[in-house]
Amino acid sequence: MSRQPVPLPAEHIPPGTPEWRTADVRRWLDAVPARWAHPLFAFLALAVSVAWEVTAAPVPACTSAEPCGSDWPGLAVAVVLVLSLYWVWRQPRLAIGGLAVTVVAVAAEDGVSAFARPSALAYLLAAGFAVAGLVHRLAVAGRQRALALEAAGSAAQPLPDAARTFRRGRLSFVLAAVFLAVAGFGVWQALGVADAYEQRAAKAAHLSGEVTAVDEGEGVLTVTAEGRTRRVETAFPEDFPVGTRVDLVADGDGAVLVAEPYDAFGWELLVLGGSVVGLAFLANGVTGHLAARRLRREPLPVLHVLVREGEEDGRTYVFAADDTEGRRPVLCFHSLYAFEDDEEEFDEEEFDGGDPASGDDADLRKIAEILRGGGPTPPLREAVLYGAPYAGAEVAFAAREDEDDPEVAVECSVTAVKPTLPEWRGRGPQRRERTSPRRSADEIAARMTPAAGPRVWRAHGFSRAIGLGLLLVQGGGVWAALDDGPSWSWLWLVPALPWLLTSVATALTWRITADRDGLWVTGAWRVRRVPWDVITSVRHHEDGIRVGRAKDSSVDLSPTGWAWLERRTGREPGAERVADEVRALLHRPDLRPDAEATSGQQGMPVGPPLVALTVLWGAAVLLLL
Repeated sequence: MSRQPVPLPAEHIPPGTPEWRTADVRRWLDAVPARWAHPLFAFLALAVSVAWEVTAAPVPACTSAEPCGSDWPGLAVAVVLVLSLYWVWRQPRLAIGGLAVTVVAVAAEDGVSAFARPSALAYLLAAGFAVAGLVHRLAVAGRQRALALEAAGSAAQPLPDAARTFRRGRLSFVLAAVFLAVAGFGVWQALGVADAYEQRAAKAAHLSGEVTAVDEGEGVLTVTAEGRTRRVETAFPEDFPVGTRVDLVADGDGAVLVAEPYDAFGWELLVLGGSVVGLAFLANGVTGHLAARRLRREPLPVLHVLVREGEEDGRTYVFAADDTEGRRPVLCFHSLYAFEDDEEEFDEEEFDGGDPASGDDADLRKIAEILRGGGPTPPLREAVLYGAPYAGAEVAFAAREDEDDPEVAVECSVTAVKPTLPEWRGRGPQRRERTSPRRSADEIAARMTPAAGPRVWRAHGFSRAIGLGLLLVQGGGVWAALDDGPSWSWLWLVPALPWLLTSVATALTWRITADRDGLWVTGAWRVRRVPWDVITSVRHHEDGIRVGRAKDSSVDLSPTGWAWLERRTGREPGAERVADEVRALLHRPDLRPDAEATSGQQGMPVGPPLVALTVLWGAAVLLLL
């Protein structure tokens, strides 16, 4: 015999409250977004088109007249773009505005003719597809609201007093302030780098010279100016072929290109990450705060329903009033208890040491129960739902906890309403590797010249773009896994998260330094020393670099780019070129450097700080749910 729902006392059911019955529920569930409007499709289309545009769009060369420095407008557009990818899932209205800003930014930079590029046109089409899906989702939410209002009829009641004092968004505002402060610190440091260069340039000599040699692997130009030869580092050696005239700022033995005065990439990356996360929290806080205010502002439609607490994820699931078996949930959301704000009682309780049944303690107990899981199956309970339910709405409800509890508790949603439909699953396309014939060591050596100082190969622009893309995937994956609360889906984090952390850290900051005695290989977690006499091979393998050793296992760096896509864009894979040049040094000792690498040239792994950042992000996601 089935267990009957926990009844709600009649005095807590407002007069005229209609039951939300199965017939009305089916109509409400039928008004859901079409499959094509699932945010995953829009996200993938945008992500692919953005990656294509980043790699294919022409990059203006750095010149003395227009030097490369911090591009704050471009960074602002990048922040809006990344936020828009997130908002496609969470904030449809903001996503529409963000995508419009990015399209206008592309047109403003190069004019409407910019969309003649296939990559820019692909992004325009992807943005249009995403906006169409977002508009469709908003329209569907409007239809769901209309159906809920139709089912509620003329019944309207003010929110219970306890719910009227419930506040939303405060934690989001705190986290937003923290991350925006981090972004502000990054701006301050980047401006400090620029100011330091200006002060140096004011005191240094300004020279003009000719490029006599280019070492693209090490990113170093040999410049002859006023009868003296100088080695100058550059991020874009391909922009300065032999014979090019360049301007230098020189003080003592050091010199920098006027065209590339300073490198604040690390601080700009911090500004990007801090701004994106901070503004995301800020938008969530403002949205939650405004939604809670709308609930308190006027009488609300009410519906008589059944509710049940989720066993695994702690969500509140709403059922039709006549679904006494609890077979088909209609919608779900996370909720917390609301309590009346009585200042005198609060002061007295605080003086006495606090009431164990206070609001904060009850919320903590509920969160602990969610994290622990297990226990008996929560019962179905009669409830009164306040507010018109639709995808993205905020609601409140009143219900008893169980049959032994005579008190009626009020709970308010802390996440948006979601229809309980089966999630879309799919398999991504399998990537096939393309191999290319390896060039001989002598052929590579013919293009190289002996170097006195250590040779350094580091993550190039394409590799960093891959790392940033994987970082977004990592952040989104953690959010998606934690979004549904504790469940078996968390198990995928065990194998996936370590791989993602390693891949992101490697792609962003991998480095190989060759000196007199061997190689320093900087990966995600450590810097390894590999002497020349133990190296058996160096090759490009599966979008990575593999250094074979005689006794121990090989030393691998992966990923170091995406060879297939680099070839498709007409470029030589950067990691493949690095592997060829290191192999040439292995077989031609006369090309090896004469000096030892300093600690600064060896590089630093960023895996451990990335772990700390991921833990903070996961904790923030859990607190927001």
